[in-house]
Amino acid sequence: MATQTSSIAQNLERVRERIARACEQAGCSPDEITIVAVSKTFPPDLIRTAHDAGLRHFGENRVQEFETKHAQVKGFVDSIWHFIGHLQSNKVHRAVYLFDRIDSVDSVHLAEKLDSAALAADKRMPLLVEVRLSRESTKSGVAVEELPALVAAVKRWPCLELRGLMTIPPYFDDPEDARPYFRKLRELRDDVRQQLSASLPVLSMGMSHDFEVAIEEGATEIRVGTALFGERSKR
Repeated sequence: MATQTSSIAQNLERVRERIARACEQAGCSPDEITIVAVSKTFPPDLIRTAHDAGLRHFGENRVQEFETKHAQVKGFVDSIWHFIGHLQSNKVHRAVYLFDRIDSVDSVHLAEKLDSAALAADKRMPLLVEVRLSRESTKSGVAVEELPALVAAVKRWPCLELRGLMTIPPYFDDPEDARPYFRKLRELRDDVRQQLSASLPVLSMGMSHDFEVAIEEGATEIRVGTALFGERSKR
C-alpha cells in the first residue's frame, strides 16, 4: 500500500495549510478551492479513509478500473466522482452511468456522444473542457484555436452542463515554470466567457507539486493524489 491509512488525515491537513497560504497570496478564500482527491490506482479502503478524513471529490481516470471499485464506494452518497482521464468513445455510456462529472472533454464528437448517453440515462452531465496548452504528444485536450467552437457546441446540447476549463501543463521541477500555462488558461476562460456569454466558473489546474501557483493564477479546483495518498506503486 502506498501509504499508511492513518496518515491521510495528516496529509490532508498539510494540503489545506498549503492552500491557505496560496489563497492568502492570491487574495481569495480557501473555501473557494475544491480538492479533487486523485484516487486512481488506490484501493477502496484507502478511498474510504480519505472520505472519513473529509474529502468528498474523487478523481478516476479509467472506466474499467472504477467499475471494479464502484460497488464498494457507491455508498458514499455525498461524494462526487470525477472522470479525469482521456475518455474513449466506446466507454461513454459506462462513464455517464458511473461518474458525476466528466472533466476531460476534448472534442465536439465526444461531447455529442456524452449528450446522447446522458439523454438515454435521463441525466444532466456536468463537464469541463480540457485544453491542450503544450506541444507534448502525450497530452490530451482541445487545441486553443478550436476551443470557442467546442464551447459553443456544448452549450447547445440540452443534457450537458459546461462548468469550466481544465489543463495539465508539462511537469517542471520548479512549479514557477508552470505559471504561464495556468495564466493562459485563465485568460482563455475570460476571453471565451466574454465572447460566448459562458459562465465557466471552474478552472481546474494544479496538482500536488504545483497547485499553489495554480491557485495564485485563479484555479478553483486542484487535483491532488501523491500529496494525499503517497507515491503510487509502479505498474
